[in-house]
Amino acid sequence: MTLLFTILLMTSSALMILLVLLHKGRGGGLSDMFGGGVSSSLGGSSVAERNLDRFTVGIGIIWFACVVALGLLLAY
Repeated sequence: MTLLFTILLMTSSALMILLVLLHKGRGGGLSDMFGGGVSSSLGGSSVAERNLDRFTVGIGIIWFACVVALGLLLAY
C-alpha cells in the first residue's frame, strides 16, 4: 500500500510541476524580471486557462491526500 501511494505521489508531483509551469505569468513575480510582464491581457481568462486551473487544483488535492496517507501509513 505504501508503494502505491509513493508512486502516486511521485506522479502527481511531476504533473504539478508541469501544470504550474504551463500557467501564464500574472506579473509581480519572477516572470516580470524576464519580460513576462510586457504582454497585455486581452480580457478575462480563457476556457483553456480555466481548465488548466481546474486540473492543477485537482492534482494538488491528489498530491495532498497522498502526503497525508503516507504520513499516516508510515507513522505506525
